[in-house]
Amino acid sequence: MKKTCVALACSTLLASGAVMAADSMKVGMMTTLSGPGAGLGIDIRDGFELAVKHLGGKLGGITTEVIVADDAQNPETAKQITERFIKRDQVDIATGVVFSNIMLAVGPAFFAAETFYISANAGPSQYAGAECNPYFFNVAWQNDNLHEAMGKHVQDKGFKKVAMVAPNYPAGKDALTGFKRFYKGEVADEVYTKLGQLDYAAEIAQIRASGADALYIFLPGGMGINFIKQYSQSGMLKKTPLFAPGFSGDEDVVKAVGPAMEGVFNTSHWYREMDNPVNQRFVADFQKDTGRLPTLYASQGYDAALLIDAAVKSVGGKIEDKAAFRKALETVKASSTRGEYHFGNNHYPVQNYYLREVVKNADGSVSNKYVGKVMDKHTDAYAKECKM
Repeated sequence: MKKTCVALACSTLLASGAVMAADSMKVGMMTTLSGPGAGLGIDIRDGFELAVKHLGGKLGGITTEVIVADDAQNPETAKQITERFIKRDQVDIATGVVFSNIMLAVGPAFFAAETFYISANAGPSQYAGAECNPYFFNVAWQNDNLHEAMGKHVQDKGFKKVAMVAPNYPAGKDALTGFKRFYKGEVADEVYTKLGQLDYAAEIAQIRASGADALYIFLPGGMGINFIKQYSQSGMLKKTPLFAPGFSGDEDVVKAVGPAMEGVFNTSHWYREMDNPVNQRFVADFQKDTGRLPTLYASQGYDAALLIDAAVKSVGGKIEDKAAFRKALETVKASSTRGEYHFGNNHYPVQNYYLREVVKNADGSVSNKYVGKVMDKHTDAYAKECKM
């Protein structure tokens, strides 16, 4: 980060405790760009970079360099990148992590360095509750939230016996915990798979044998694509309806699976048809620039950049004033693709959650369509454990 001042005046100001406005800053974008989860990280990166482009290459009026690195969905690789971001690159702000096991692995180093981390996805329950941290903000949602919304929908629809599938890692456990918080019927089976698994023949046979009248899955990225393809090919999709969080029914999955996705319901804090100028510009330009429909991951990357922009602007570019910048992040009214939201005491968003359905379009293609609101201004279950 650079500051503008004459040497003598600058030393005097720093000695007095004054903080000068930066004329440039660095954002470390570490995300998953290879492997089964690559599509998620690519969308976060592209959404973030689109926002920076819309803002003329500046966040908060400051020229911004975005340093992009691929964590390859590997915690050890992520730790190495984190050390490089902090020591060599000296990033002012970090963002981008998709998977919660990686976020839990790298969070302590960012927090110890007093580097603000603006999560564009990973929202582990630990950082929402007892391990909440003044340097961590999540602009997406707490891991349980989309699953809570779908648990409520499935409960409201009267399903009596639901099977559930998720990968065996922190976000997978948070997901099914969230679903069960609102779904009160019988759990026919609760299946945890290997993270990154792509063959689900055994799990589908297990679901078939369970006698479930509905299935809920949390399988992000390539995991979800492969599972839904195999589930449809097995004939189970017509027998036992499939419900999912937004990303397992999002446009990248829909495009990869095709017409077999028709009729799948999914929950999200954002939907493509949201009628506000920020979202309309985001959707149009994302499609124009990338040739694909935006996912909720892309919207989260975009919103992370908008939050940083608003907070930096609020402190007049004085991002080294940590207390002032934290206060700005907590309270600033940032523009957003999803409309209005605000942070709870644990720095996770309080926001609405919606139901979407994958429908067939006039041209024979399938895509997500807004159905209705499921939750209004919902706060995560862990906020009460946060002592900030």
